[in-house]
Amino acid sequence: MGNGMANDVALPQAATRNGLVHNFKDDVYGLTLGVMFIAIGLYMLKLAGMITGGVAGMALLLSYQVELPIGVLFILTNLPFMLFCYARMGLPFTLKTLIVNIALAVASQIVPHLQTVTYIHPLFAALVGGTFIGMGVLSLARHNASVGGTGVVTLWLQARFAINAGKTQMSLDLLLFALSLSLLPAPLLFWSALSALAMNAMLMNWHKPGRYQG
Repeated sequence: MGNGMANDVALPQAATRNGLVHNFKDDVYGLTLGVMFIAIGLYMLKLAGMITGGVAGMALLLSYQVELPIGVLFILTNLPFMLFCYARMGLPFTLKTLIVNIALAVASQIVPHLQTVTYIHPLFAALVGGTFIGMGVLSLARHNASVGGTGVVTLWLQARFAINAGKTQMSLDLLLFALSLSLLPAPLLFWSALSALAMNAMLMNWHKPGRYQG
């Protein structure tokens, strides 16, 4: 199923300034940075009781309802999207995304033990946490991977139909926030929407076709 349908979209190869594809070391470094940014961003939003857009927001929302680690919820939320990922984006992209999910599940458990935050202002959490997650998603995309979830769909739509990934993600996030109206207080929902805006602003501004191949 994966090999034939993956030809629907040819993701541009991540290129260096010399026109060469990223090597293994480049990919490891880029994916590690992506996981670190996302884990820290999730931690900040979790402390503030917020959600954000995409699969990160879904996992955060579930974490307030279910007594499971957010990393585990991240993987469980992603499972339905992995089939789409394999079918449309190909095996290499899917394997990298799976590795990212496992690494993120581990990192999200470690981060709270490496720092102690006694207070975080919701504005700071929204802007900085959302931007950190956006930077992480961008770093992953540059190295032909993603966090999965709706991000896979948005990256595929951009590669296949040149539909901006950030704008598509924002539309999907509006649906997520609509579903969260009865679960989160209005002030937290407002700050959460701001975090999603900060996250998607990174993609809208920096993940454009032709700006960087990969």
